[in-house]
Amino acid sequence: MVSSGSRLPLSMLLQTKEATDEEPRKASREDWRKAKELEEARKAGNAPAAVDEEGRDINPHIPQYISSAPWYYNTAGPTLKHQRPQDEDKQLSGIDEWYKRGVDTSKALVTKYRKGACENCGAMTHKRVDCMERPRKVGAKFSAKQIAHDEFIQPTIVSDYDGKRDRWAGYDPANHREIVEEYLKIEQAKRELRAQKLKENPDLAEEQDEEGDEDRYVDEVDMPGTKVDSKQRITVRNLRIREDTAKYLRNLDPNSAYYDPKTRSMRDNPTPLLKPEETEFAGENFVRYSGDIQKHAQAQLFAWEAYGKGVDVHVLAEPTKLELLQKEYETKKSQFKDEVKNKVLEQYGGEEHLAVPPKALLLAQTENYVEYSRYGKIIKGQDKPIIRSRFEEDVYINNHTTVWGSYWNNGCWGFKCCESMIKNSYCVGENGKSATTTKPSTETLETSQPAAAAAISQFTKEFAESRTKATEVAVEAGEKQSQIAASSETEEAGRDDSSDSKSDSNSEQEDSKRDRKESKKSKKKRKKEKKRQQRREEKKLRKAAEKNPEKDKLQLALEAEEQSQRRAADLLRQDERKRPYNSMYDVKAPTEEEIEAYMLKRRREEDPMLAFMNK
Repeated sequence: MVSSGSRLPLSMLLQTKEATDEEPRKASREDWRKAKELEEARKAGNAPAAVDEEGRDINPHIPQYISSAPWYYNTAGPTLKHQRPQDEDKQLSGIDEWYKRGVDTSKALVTKYRKGACENCGAMTHKRVDCMERPRKVGAKFSAKQIAHDEFIQPTIVSDYDGKRDRWAGYDPANHREIVEEYLKIEQAKRELRAQKLKENPDLAEEQDEEGDEDRYVDEVDMPGTKVDSKQRITVRNLRIREDTAKYLRNLDPNSAYYDPKTRSMRDNPTPLLKPEETEFAGENFVRYSGDIQKHAQAQLFAWEAYGKGVDVHVLAEPTKLELLQKEYETKKSQFKDEVKNKVLEQYGGEEHLAVPPKALLLAQTENYVEYSRYGKIIKGQDKPIIRSRFEEDVYINNHTTVWGSYWNNGCWGFKCCESMIKNSYCVGENGKSATTTKPSTETLETSQPAAAAAISQFTKEFAESRTKATEVAVEAGEKQSQIAASSETEEAGRDDSSDSKSDSNSEQEDSKRDRKESKKSKKKRKKEKKRQQRREEKKLRKAAEKNPEKDKLQLALEAEEQSQRRAADLLRQDERKRPYNSMYDVKAPTEEEIEAYMLKRRREEDPMLAFMNK
């Protein structure tokens, strides 16, 4: 085109100006009109097309912004050279060309040192300064041993814009085969392990099939909060599961928390009467201020306080520095508190009051859920139920070092430490064993009976006498009660007859009042008689204790226990509405003799001889 050739670059103008020392001629309006006519004629085909410097025709229909060359090309005529591949692009490397790695092992190994090679390893491709091998004590130049292979001669790679930023440049796709083979080996090992488990336990086949089905169809399951489209999967916020109660149905009171239907949010608690911990939904503000938000707020407050005291720290700009400062501050604060506490304890004392057991032991209350059966056994709970015996274990009594039942001889149980067959006996150690081994004859036993055996025989005799006395007293009490009951029945019968005979008279009310008074008097008399009888028995026991000071205290405790049992039996026979109160009962700690008497007299349901003893 003529127009493109008519515009000369600045460098050409300067050259012509220097050569001619004249101002270049400006294109007149007539020249521009002629160039325009020529261009129209070329487009119409009436004039021949323009020819570039290589002799090629230029299409006249090409736009001007494509056909006009930049000013730095120094073109004097029409040309399209700037639109064709340049010489610089021919120097670019191909996509498969990249730097080679390692050494060239294809060549034969050199056995002699070559001139100009590395003095350390003997390779020709680098010098001693650039050698990456460990410095040898005697280099390859002087030893001519273990001459290393030459490295690859690296090509000069010239990459374009995309080639310089290619993250897969130089990657060999054959390396991916190693990863595939590794995963295939893992899958094969899993199959073999699964087959071995099925051989050992065939019952696991059904469970594994169910798990496989779940994994197979897991991609087809739609999670709540998603909408599946044919083209894309869209996740929608603020969707709830259909089974959950909607927020606006928590409290139907119109004055309760406000619900925004557009954003589906309810910030306040819809049930303010209940605690947030007891409700399923306590408002979105409660959720917003839970979790690590409180910790972040404490960190922000600490940063403000530290900045106010001259420490330059920020929560978002320097979070690590802030956390370290906060930890250091907390440790120093705790150390200072401990120092103050120790000083106060050293000055005033009272450290023993700080060693208090936990509240769970003091109040016998914990938050751990444990479910018990009706018999007191643990059914559910965090701790597994421990099977314990109902008998006491590892309890050593009366100076014994072993438990009762650790020794067996001639059908009897005893203590192994002294081989004693008496359960409540006192341990005498090895002397008891020697006494049992050297058995004296029956004749000498009667004459030289030990003090323990004599005491036991005396105790058994007194116990038998007390039981006979107790039975006699019980019989007498029963006879008295029967007599009293018979007299009361006769009185009631007489009263009934008299009431029938005087039914028509006006004195019936007076007779009934008298009968009531007499019945009240008879009840008072019975109560007085019982109290007198109890006092007499107590006096008898005191007199017996005064007369026989040498009598065993245990025997007196046994008699008192029998008396209390008889009194309890009498109270149980009475009607519940007629029983006396226990408000004036003297409460005091029982003595050792009273405890022993209770243990001897108590009823043992597990005793197989209980039925025979009652008979």
